[in-house]
Amino acid sequence: MAFSDEFALLLRARYPLIYIPTREEERVETAIATCARAQGERSVYLWDFVDGYQGSPNDVGFGQRNPLQALEFIEKLAPNAAGVFVLRDYYRFLDDISVSRKLRNLARSLKSQPKNIVILSPQLTIPDDLTEVTTVLEFALPTIAEIKTEVERLLMAMGKGLSDRELDNVVQSCQGLSVERIRRVIARAIAQHGEFRSEDIGLILEEKRQTIRQTQILDFYPVTETVSDIGGLDNLKEWLLRRGGAFSEKARQYGLPAPKGLLLVGIQGTGKSLTAKAIAHQWQLPLLRLDVGRLFGGVVGESESRTRQMIQLAEALAPCVLWIDEIDKAFAGVDSRGDAGTSSRVFGTFITWMAEKQSSVFVVSTANNIQSLPPELLRKGRFDEIFFVGLPSQEERRAIFEVHLSHLRPQALQRYDLDRLAYETPEFSGAEIEQTLVEAMHIGFSQNRDFTTDDVLEAASQTVPLARTAQEQIKFLQDWAAAGKARLASKHNQLSARMQQFQEPD
Repeated sequence: MAFSDEFALLLRARYPLIYIPTREEERVETAIATCARAQGERSVYLWDFVDGYQGSPNDVGFGQRNPLQALEFIEKLAPNAAGVFVLRDYYRFLDDISVSRKLRNLARSLKSQPKNIVILSPQLTIPDDLTEVTTVLEFALPTIAEIKTEVERLLMAMGKGLSDRELDNVVQSCQGLSVERIRRVIARAIAQHGEFRSEDIGLILEEKRQTIRQTQILDFYPVTETVSDIGGLDNLKEWLLRRGGAFSEKARQYGLPAPKGLLLVGIQGTGKSLTAKAIAHQWQLPLLRLDVGRLFGGVVGESESRTRQMIQLAEALAPCVLWIDEIDKAFAGVDSRGDAGTSSRVFGTFITWMAEKQSSVFVVSTANNIQSLPPELLRKGRFDEIFFVGLPSQEERRAIFEVHLSHLRPQALQRYDLDRLAYETPEFSGAEIEQTLVEAMHIGFSQNRDFTTDDVLEAASQTVPLARTAQEQIKFLQDWAAAGKARLASKHNQLSARMQQFQEPD
């Protein structure tokens, strides 16, 4: 249900206390005024701590610097006087016992009066004693239609038009921005060269990065890695390439649902994070990185508010890729944490959204320790597929060496014996192969020459791979994957797993 419809319903149903968490104060006040006018003779009263009430000449300044007096004003009006009382930043006073008690008293009396109190706040923080009388109403970021209307209005005001294709590109670039930021970035472009041009989309993207950076929850991740930078993992690559057009308008017309996400489980350093970046590049989608630890705040209700903000922002930027690195560390031992259930509520909100989301947000999660993942996360419906990324085979190691050396020494790739390098590095992960090449470069650089195949082999001989230092953990992961709990990202691993199953005694 749209905000205007839901808000109008709450007004008619005489919900006494409505809490709207949003940073778009001006836009939500406009929407509230529109809804109030549609209800008939329902006045809108605006209050803030600095200026008190604004509007009617008789009431200007009333309740200035006095949040309790702002509530007393509501009581003084006639019982049949319809009104919506918008209190800006009032969340700061809810912990005051006199304010809290007054709100509960008003909630009781306003049930029979055509009056509604609306609290506007940039964050959701409701004390326990007010949760029963408070209704939270979400105010989403502007839709594509709203963005298009605003952009067209701004362009018309300066007598400049864009082609339909250029306009669509600008509108799509503005998704995830507030109306105020859209106005600001277009004004910046006009101030820079006198008009807004389609090339100014770069300014919009920079504004979007700034917005995401300010949330301190998501990071707008630049992507340069491609699928060709991944050595091996043929099954996973094939799965990704098959879904490359799944976010297009043609796919929607075909009736194809947008892919939900992917869980990559496996040994450290095997290319899981690289794959997340390559997916965004391959599908030409923005990549958002979520640090789950940032969701948890110290104030009661702050963690849940940040989780909703993250979801709202990701959906506003859709289609996009949401990358959650090492999700096993973020949600390990959710039920046993001593945080009054905050972790469980955040986790519950997150997995419910994953199962029910209709937006084109493709979630890519990586995990090293499958044992610490809550079983609810592995249920069907959370992700489209779970892939196991194991240690690379000899053939895959050769491909990994070729990828790295083609970047490091593209003109001299033929000087390196790739087959020998792959053969002499058993049980090495992709990250360990990369580090071996770095060490070989140090050897060559220290002797004032280019590094050679022998330098790489010398560096490899001094490296103890994780496969030897964490044998038990790796064996558990391999057995878990061989038991059919996940699809195998590598065709080689698929054959090895089957052979292992046949070799196990009954």
